[in-house]
Formats: sequence, C-alpha cells, structure tokens
Amino acid sequence: MPNTTDLDPSKSPLAFFGSEVRRHREKTDMTQKDLGKKLYCSGALVGYIETAKRFPTDEFAEGCDKIFETDGSFGRLWPLVARLALPSWFREYTEFEAAATSIRTYQAQTLYGLLQTEDYARAVMRTSRHHDLDGLVAARMDRQRILTRANPPRIWVVLDEAALRRRTADEDVMRAQLQRLLSYRYDPNMIIQVLPFSAGFPASLDGSFTLLDMDEGADFVYSEGVATAHVMAHPDEFRQAAFRYDLLRTAALSAEDSAELIASLLEEL
Repeated sequence: MPNTTDLDPSKSPLAFFGSEVRRHREKTDMTQKDLGKKLYCSGALVGYIETAKRFPTDEFAEGCDKIFETDGSFGRLWPLVARLALPSWFREYTEFEAAATSIRTYQAQTLYGLLQTEDYARAVMRTSRHHDLDGLVAARMDRQRILTRANPPRIWVVLDEAALRRRTADEDVMRAQLQRLLSYRYDPNMIIQVLPFSAGFPASLDGSFTLLDMDEGADFVYSEGVATAHVMAHPDEFRQAAFRYDLLRTAALSAEDSAELIASLLEEL
C-alpha cells in the first residue's frame, strides 16, 4: 500500500483531504483494504487518495461521510479538492500520467512531452534557463517509458500547426523530431492530428491542456502556467474540457492528412 508517513496536509486541499481520510480510518481501526471494501473500491485507491496521488470522486467523499459519520465534512471539502489550483510542487503529475488508461492532449506551442526526442526536449528547455537542464531532460525521457510498457495508455494528440512550424535552431534536431512523430503513424495506441492554421481560431485560445482518464479515482484536466499547475477534477469541468477537446479534434486534419503535413514539413528540411 502507498506510504502515508510523508504526507504534508498543508500542501493542498487534496493533501488535506487525504490526511483526513487517513485520520478517520485509523481512528476507527480500519485498514485501507477494509475501507476500500466499504467504499466499493480497492484498498490501493484508498492509499493513493491518502497520499494525494489520486483525486477522490464525489461518491468517495459521500461514502466517507457515511462510514465515519462526519456530518458531510468530506462532501463539503470535495468541491474544493475537485476545483484545485496546485502550485509548482505538483511533481506527482508523472505518477498520475503513468496510471492513466487514456490521455488526450492539445498542444499549442511545443510538441507533446511524451513524443519529444531528447535533443528537441533539450532545445525547448534550454530557453528557460533551467539550472538542472540535464536532470529535467532525463526526467522527461523517463516519462516516455509508459509508451513501451505492456499495457500503454491510449493517447490522442492534437498539435497546433504552430507547434510544428516553431523549429529548433538545429535543423537536424527538428528533422529527427518530425521523423519521431511519423513513426507513430500506424501505432494502434497513438493518434496524432494537426490543427491547421486554416481552421481559424481554435476552441482553446487559452492554451494547451491534457485530459487524463484514470484507472481508479476521478479523471481530471491538467494545464500549466508560469511556475504553477492547474488541475480540475470536478466532473462538470472535466466534461466541459472534454467537449472543448472534441471541438479541437473535429477541426483538426485527419490522422492521415496530419501525417502527410508532417511529412511535407520534413521534406522542407
């Protein structure tokens, strides 16, 4: 089971929610497995929620109130957890990403991290003047292990044409990156579409975002700003973001036409 000893409840509403689940569970002498049975979920999910590694659903919160007789405390806390702005300490994103059964992402400025070559990733990160460039690049490459595991997530990527035309200074780096994208042309777990300039204004003028469908726990939307990460796990907001994503991929070129456009850009190089 996930270890709860290092959880800091003050980090976020999600961490506080998890610490409260743990506190009430231990007070009633239940194991994570015991609580999971009562909530009709796995003990592992209880452990992940207690360690802020999964988002609880509203049913989970309501179930905790009934089991612990907390007079709706978890239910009142849940909307704050589900509409969550997380600061830059949200490094656990990669764990959520690795646990997702499917990933849908729209990338407006650069290519999606899971599809980046090492040289492209280095070129992108170098411009931000990071102190530990080698460590950041290595971490991004490590994330890509989920693509080659036994049961990889299904991934749907919509790339704005601007992300493809924004080239690195070294044309060889960009050439290798475009070849990497084309290597997924017939991958059964990967769909890549390009949103062309001719589509006009995209449905997401406020930038890139990613939808993660989780194995257990609530699905959520993830986006990044300056030194922060924003997460929404409320079902209404997830549905709204999913609808926006559907609008984007409807406006995008087909997967085949997208591959042809990428191939034409490769020829230009």
